[in-house]
Amino acid sequence: MNESGAASPDRLLDLFHGVRLTPTQRRIAHCLVRHAGAAAYLSAAEVAELAGVSQPSVTRFAMALGHDGYPALRRRLRELTVTGSAGPAGGNALQRAVHAERDNLDRLAAQLADAGRVAEVGRLLAASRPLPVLGLRAAAPLAAYFAYFAAKVHPDVRVFDDGGSMLVDRLDQAVAAGATAMLAFVLPRYPRETLDALREARDAGLTVVAITDSPVSPATEHAEVVLPAAVGADLVFDLHTAPMTLAMVVLQAICDAAPAETQNRLEAFESSAARRQLFLG
Repeated sequence: MNESGAASPDRLLDLFHGVRLTPTQRRIAHCLVRHAGAAAYLSAAEVAELAGVSQPSVTRFAMALGHDGYPALRRRLRELTVTGSAGPAGGNALQRAVHAERDNLDRLAAQLADAGRVAEVGRLLAASRPLPVLGLRAAAPLAAYFAYFAAKVHPDVRVFDDGGSMLVDRLDQAVAAGATAMLAFVLPRYPRETLDALREARDAGLTVVAITDSPVSPATEHAEVVLPAAVGADLVFDLHTAPMTLAMVVLQAICDAAPAETQNRLEAFESSAARRQLFLG
């Protein structure tokens, strides 16, 4: 529970765990997570407006979670508010923002207990030649960061960080060149063009792996594999510490999927770097 006594996003996500939700219901769940501070006090009409769905959809969502209607779900949310409070976190606002990122990393570490799932993602992405990497707007730096290192161990990494009609052209070109999978970074506020690109990628036959902020992110509608890593929202602009860490974990899995090729490529790069005196140390 956060310092204001509001239900935390993690506690809300626990309510949805193991429940098969429709795309519309995932939108509602995501809306509640994004408005965790007020979730327990919103009416069904207010939730419907925030999520951009009908009020009956909110009622069906509550029933899908095992409640007899939205009022019962709201009572459950209020119970979480009362029973989950752990008191105010220590330190100033900046320190609390950093502590929250530490918590995000702890949750990511817990998710990685199932190492087999990440290993399978590594094999999937390593086998795609070329490997498209999508990241638009706020996600563009993460895509570039991942691709910079991935290019040292993968023969053809293609970064897609600009939207528009040219993006679809580049997706088609990647598929024509032999791409079988795409890694996408999908972060708040979820650009419409990013979701359009995911849809285009799937229509083109690519298996989409999405690193996103939540299991109920809009990316789940368009990706075969969703790897969640929470985004920090305690400062003016989001903190992407956990998604960046997860990106490097996925890259490690790609390296592990082809260890001999990885070693050969890294040795070749180090030899070239030494010959050209690229680095001081």
